[in-house]
Amino acid sequence: MDVALLLNPAARSGAHTGVATRAAERLRAAGIRVTTVSGGSAAESSRLLRTALTLGADAVVVAGGDGTVSLAIQELAGTGTPLGIVPAGTGNDLATSLGLRDLDAGAAADAVIAGRTRTIDLARVTRADGTTTLYGTVLAAGFDSKVNDRANRMRWPRGAMRYNIAILVEFLRLRGIPFEVELTLADGSTTRVARDLIMATVGNGRTYGGGIPICPDADLEDGLLDVTLVLPVSRARLLRLLPRAYRGTHTSLDDVSTFRVRSARLTAADVTAYADGDPIGALPLQVDVVPSALVVFAP
Repeated sequence: MDVALLLNPAARSGAHTGVATRAAERLRAAGIRVTTVSGGSAAESSRLLRTALTLGADAVVVAGGDGTVSLAIQELAGTGTPLGIVPAGTGNDLATSLGLRDLDAGAAADAVIAGRTRTIDLARVTRADGTTTLYGTVLAAGFDSKVNDRANRMRWPRGAMRYNIAILVEFLRLRGIPFEVELTLADGSTTRVARDLIMATVGNGRTYGGGIPICPDADLEDGLLDVTLVLPVSRARLLRLLPRAYRGTHTSLDDVSTFRVRSARLTAADVTAYADGDPIGALPLQVDVVPSALVVFAP
């Protein structure tokens, strides 16, 4: 087997380098040929990965987080070429959903060596200009995406503290956002929600943000997406809601609505959506499930 090992130089401040090396050594010890792919930017990494696939790579292994995995997803969806993940990023939600542990190079390599695979769904986002992107975990729009927007604009401080400050600022500015959400449900019927929301998420997977089960009932293999909508609440109530979100028990609250859908269209002014941890586009956006789109190595 020939494997292209895709690295993200920015993941986990370089901690991924040793993990990637250990995974590569384990694969080579099993007789698998490994070629390292690492560009200086996402665009360059994608070009190098496409070249490796053209030259005959039988599989791709990503050492990094959900953002780096997303680069590989764009190239591998619908091809049947399998994807392995060595979880080594800030957020490793897709890998965790597949049963892979953070920084566990051995288990990730062993899944590839054993050839154990699953076929999972993806979600396709279509922007207003017609361009599309696929994602594997959760699309977030509203309070959580505004936190990401603010953190990305900040130049100080570095690291997790930047997000803590961004959360505090957005929490103090918290208000409902006028949304229009159009859903095609699992049975083919349609419904529309037009009201103020704090946030709207569309999950192919269960978790985002490094393990928050915002769509706790989502299934990577059911051919559907899970939508979670949170209505405007007071700051005090939101503080009580957040711990339940971390436990995945928030969906029983009156302030939260959930739907199992084939597609969702989200419309709101001045809102940028994030998926797999990265900005994916300004609303309005159309999100559709792509069943059985990706073959993955899994324990």
